[in-house]
Amino acid sequence: MKKRLYLKFLLAYIIFGCFGFLAVATFSSSLTLEHEIRETAETLYEEASLIAKTYVNDLYNNQITIESAYSQLNALSTYLSASIWIVNPSGTVVLNTLEMPDLSNPKVIENFNPSITADSYYIRDDFFGEFDEEMLSVYTPITSNYKIKGYVIIHQPMSELRKRSDDYLSITYITLTVLLFLSLIILLFFTEIFYIPLRKIIRATEQYGAGNMHYEFSVDSNDELGYLAASLNYMASEIARSEDNQKKFVANVSHDFRSPLTSIRGYLEAMIDGTIPPEMHEKYLNIVLNETDRLTKLTNSLLTLNNLNTKGMVLEMSDFDINQVIRRTVATFEGTCEQKSISISLILTGEEMMVHADMTKIQQVLYNLLDNAIKFSHNNSTITIETREKHNKLFVSVKDSGIGIPKDSLKMIFDRFYKTDLSRGKDKKGTGLGLSITKEIIHSHGENINVISTEGVGSEFIFTLAQADEEED
Repeated sequence: MKKRLYLKFLLAYIIFGCFGFLAVATFSSSLTLEHEIRETAETLYEEASLIAKTYVNDLYNNQITIESAYSQLNALSTYLSASIWIVNPSGTVVLNTLEMPDLSNPKVIENFNPSITADSYYIRDDFFGEFDEEMLSVYTPITSNYKIKGYVIIHQPMSELRKRSDDYLSITYITLTVLLFLSLIILLFFTEIFYIPLRKIIRATEQYGAGNMHYEFSVDSNDELGYLAASLNYMASEIARSEDNQKKFVANVSHDFRSPLTSIRGYLEAMIDGTIPPEMHEKYLNIVLNETDRLTKLTNSLLTLNNLNTKGMVLEMSDFDINQVIRRTVATFEGTCEQKSISISLILTGEEMMVHADMTKIQQVLYNLLDNAIKFSHNNSTITIETREKHNKLFVSVKDSGIGIPKDSLKMIFDRFYKTDLSRGKDKKGTGLGLSITKEIIHSHGENINVISTEGVGSEFIFTLAQADEEED
């Protein structure tokens, strides 16, 4: 079942070879022999016509003797590998190059009938029983004063013609053999270039179908098969990465839900069984309340991300001043910045910069980016928020000089629940969903967000927005 394609090609090759030799042995053999007969008959007819006009004409006009004519025609018959006869209309053989002429006892051909050739000038038979084998006999009339005085007849054995025909066929067989050998090379080339890579691709798809997305294979080709193999490898790696992310997602969700639930349960049980005295209940109830806030925040983040992933999400698009939104967002972090002695520098384009977007969601993007920047910045450092215009787009940058992001984590920071090893100690209350939500919001606007970061130096997040003037045009 799996090897039928290759077997079909092999079967087609074998059938082609068999039919090729069969065609040569039948049709080509017959056609070659017929062609050889016509070519030989034409050649002999021209010789016979020339003999009738020269030697035989001189013989009938008594310009040469029959012995002299025999000598000359015998030499010519040796050259033609044929016998030359001069026959009267009555069937009397005047001259025969196969034997010396005997004028006293001339040979007479019984039932001689020159009209046996019909519309042709040659026949294939034993010439009225005069030969023991099949001959090609070519007739040319001898005329004088518009009367037929006799015939020049040249005989050549059919065995000679068949031999020459077989020689031509041998060349055909050799040519066909060479062609089959060349086609075998093509078959081997097909096997190496097409079939083997195809088998690798089929094997890979079987592995992927069985769930082994980590199966790797390579096809060293720059054509469509190589592109298909590379696409399959990329697809499998992406699916494998998606599966790994899904496992991490479930593990992270379980961990982030289990930790506060464990704390809540532990504190409540301790209060019920008296481990925590009543006078300490308020303290631990506040801890429980903080843990429930953490669960609420996590749940809301999941719901927000799910809504952002829904196709056909409705955005409340409007024109608004992004500079005002930035200043308002910065104001909400004033207390946190004072605690860490962090200053925020604003480098904004103009007093007013109108953009076309969903103001509430863009404010959430700014909040998430600024919250991360403050969280991972060192005390007594500066965070810079900058806007600049380029190609009818507004580029918004949030840059800090904090701990930075490791190089191997840059491609994954927008994944759900992903936290770098450097952030785990500082971001104990984070859900790992802020940047995922940020990315989804920006992409839902048809815009892009990128990050530039160096570990130990700081990070810069840059996203684009459409300017209001562009939408109005």
